Amino acid sequence: MKLFNYLLKDVRQKIEYYSRFSPSPMSIKQFLDFGRENACEKTSYMFLRKELAVRLANTMREVTLLPANLQSQPSVKLVESCSNLILSQQLKSSNGKQLIIVGFSFLEILIKIRNRHNDVVPTMAQGVIEYKEKFGFDPFISSNVQYFLDRFYTNRISFRMLINQHTLLFGDAACLAQPKHIGSIDPACNVAEVVTDAYETAKMLCEQYYMTAPELKIGEFNSKAPKKPIQVVYVPSHLFHMLFELFKNSMRATVELYENSSEGLPPVKAMVTLGKEDLSVKISDKGGGVPLRKIDRLFNYMYSTAPTPRLDPSQTTVPLAGFGYGLPISRLYARYFQGDLNLYSIEGFGTDAVIHLKALSSESFERLPVFNKSAWRHYQTGPEADDWSNPSSDPRDASTYNLKQNTAT
Repeated sequence: MKLFNYLLKDVRQKIEYYSRFSPSPMSIKQFLDFGRENACEKTSYMFLRKELAVRLANTMREVTLLPANLQSQPSVKLVESCSNLILSQQLKSSNGKQLIIVGFSFLEILIKIRNRHNDVVPTMAQGVIEYKEKFGFDPFISSNVQYFLDRFYTNRISFRMLINQHTLLFGDAACLAQPKHIGSIDPACNVAEVVTDAYETAKMLCEQYYMTAPELKIGEFNSKAPKKPIQVVYVPSHLFHMLFELFKNSMRATVELYENSSEGLPPVKAMVTLGKEDLSVKISDKGGGVPLRKIDRLFNYMYSTAPTPRLDPSQTTVPLAGFGYGLPISRLYARYFQGDLNLYSIEGFGTDAVIHLKALSSESFERLPVFNKSAWRHYQTGPEADDWSNPSSDPRDASTYNLKQNTAT
């Protein structure tokens, strides 16, 4: 017990220490240049040994500001176990050649961390759902949960980016699967090909659930080099994740709206465009759209338009929809390198989803959360009263009101 308390105290001290530092965001170009020109395992190790701890400690400080009932959820405990694994270990090098952490190579530890926390996103989503079902909905708590999860999931994306770059560059199987990639980055990522791959994967899943799926129509407009395929320096897995989620949503909406129609399913359309500053991908469907008032809800972790599924270890296929984290996580992937994801819907007709990415890798810097006084105040301050009028549940009868006014005068 004394040893456990000592280790816990040591972890808390390291969280306090490392959270005093701000993360060091990198651009895609910097990731690329390091992998191409001067990739050095020891240099990467020296950067990661502190940077991973700094990013984790900044997030862990915010975990302590969450409601006690949410902190006690098993999913949040996973975050704490991750901190124990990293922050309680002493990093040291042996002869400057083999990087060792308590008997394991640094590379092995990174792979263990990554694999151990593969399911953090759905597990955390399940924990939030269970919290909501047990304690109900509170606007103040919901705002804090939304704020925290945006930052927590962004940090997780950045964690995996750093770990993947190191393991892919210096692991035994480095660059064997994708020899043209620099780590997880494709210097000439063909966007239309990623769009097609994401569509085919979503189509297969849709056909498993509905026995049918809409077709894809894809177009390109390259304003910088007309008639040439659009290529960009980017992380294909990130782009695939966003597109796969959007295709899933479009297919589900389309099939459910037209499943009894004799006209067949209208196609899902994709348009890829490249300008001077932005690379954009628009996914358009005729799935009936959603009301304007519900657009913001689609990015809320406590909201989903599909029935809520349950995590089942024996389940071999992932749910087509339900946890409500697909769109918000996809938007975080877009924002991670200074892009964005927006929805434009026409109720009764369909929805356009647009992914915006930076066209230049030198402008694609990581967007990382920092724990500071502004972040602390967010958890302490309750929602302010709305300073705009709200629709009355019992509209005033204007004719009666004018009649009384006239009588009084």
